[in-house]
Amino acid sequence: MAKSQARSQAPRATSKRATEIDDVEVVEEAPGMSWESGVAIITAVMLLIAILLVDYQMGRDYAAGVFFK
Repeated sequence: MAKSQARSQAPRATSKRATEIDDVEVVEEAPGMSWESGVAIITAVMLLIAILLVDYQMGRDYAAGVFFK
């Protein structure tokens, strides 16, 4: 069997280099709505339209719609 080194004798790694912190430049966002907000709004509007169209068909064909009977 191979000899293994005991854990208490393992060398410790230390950082010899000094840590430097660079200045961070703050970038402001452009005014207006981001594309993520636009996608969320379009998705909500399309979902509402789909629910209303299905309810219209249920009311027209089966007289079982919530908004249209």
